[in-house]
Amino acid sequence: MKNWIAVASAEHVRLGRAQGFMQVNHGKLAPLKRIHPGDHVVYYSPTVVMRQPDGLQSFTAIGTVKPIEPYQASMHGGKFLPYRRDVDWCEAQETGIRPLLDHLEFTRGKTNWGYQMRFGLFEITAADMDVIAQAMNVVFT
Repeated sequence: MKNWIAVASAEHVRLGRAQGFMQVNHGKLAPLKRIHPGDHVVYYSPTVVMRQPDGLQSFTAIGTVKPIEPYQASMHGGKFLPYRRDVDWCEAQETGIRPLLDHLEFTRGKTNWGYQMRFGLFEITAADMDVIAQAMNVVFT
């Protein structure tokens, strides 16, 4: 099992959480192929609305990938065909990243901690996932 951070606006994350899916990198398939059933994923949302800098900088959803292969969905009357994976989202409390910066391996001691967020999806350690899950009031069993 691996642990992942995906990046998207809170608005987009909340839509996916409500409908039980995730998508990354504007609906690209390749990143979703790196994720496997049973993996844990947490979304980091730099903003509430895409391209509107508001300083949200929060973890907004956390869950476990379901045993269903990535699939293509249709949005906006077939004008946008993103790839998705289904996720069993946990009941979780959205939480800011700033209080966790010194406790996460991928941010500790880094002034430019947000750089890797630009990739849209990256792997983190189990220890980092535990810190984030605890902050979001989630216990994985």
